[in-house]
Amino acid sequence: MRAVSTPPTASDPAPARRDAEATKAAILRSARYLLARHAHTDITLKDVAERAGVSPPLILKYFGNKDTLFARVMSFETDAAALLDAPLPELGRHMVRHVLESQSERGADPLLRIAFAPLHGEQGDILRTNFRTQVTEHLAARLTGPDTGLRAELAVGTLLGLGVMYGIARGRHLRASAVEDIVDRYAPLVQVQLTPPAD
Repeated sequence: MRAVSTPPTASDPAPARRDAEATKAAILRSARYLLARHAHTDITLKDVAERAGVSPPLILKYFGNKDTLFARVMSFETDAAALLDAPLPELGRHMVRHVLESQSERGADPLLRIAFAPLHGEQGDILRTNFRTQVTEHLAARLTGPDTGLRAELAVGTLLGLGVMYGIARGRHLRASAVEDIVDRYAPLVQVQLTPPAD
């Protein structure tokens, strides 16, 4: 006798919750994509909705308004947590791999939004402040030895250069190379800033 599957009921909210989370993620991806290419003031909810494949009222339902949506997009907190999620001796390799995999597999660089801060007027100041407190200062707090703030900024700057070359300039040789090959070559440039200089 063949088993009959039971359809989801109103008492089982898991599928609806998954759909809502997937929709929110699509909206955030769309807003991030547009923010990296257009001035904040030029982006409309209709633009975000069209790219995400949803209706503008759905964005209002989940985020309230454009300012609330872009406040989420301008935060680096979640991205920084993933970017810095490795022990210090392995952090350079992890950071380089994370930047490359974020772009190649998810189409979203965790840091590159900061390069477009000049496009966004006052919102650009928010982007810079978030980047400083959530990324570079957070990294600096993990480092030991002298000049931790400078070394953190140099390490992150090195990653930004990789992100620009991979995702914006779309370097032909870079994009044709295996991720682990690039990690092997590039991670030491980042790790040297994360490691305190020998006495």
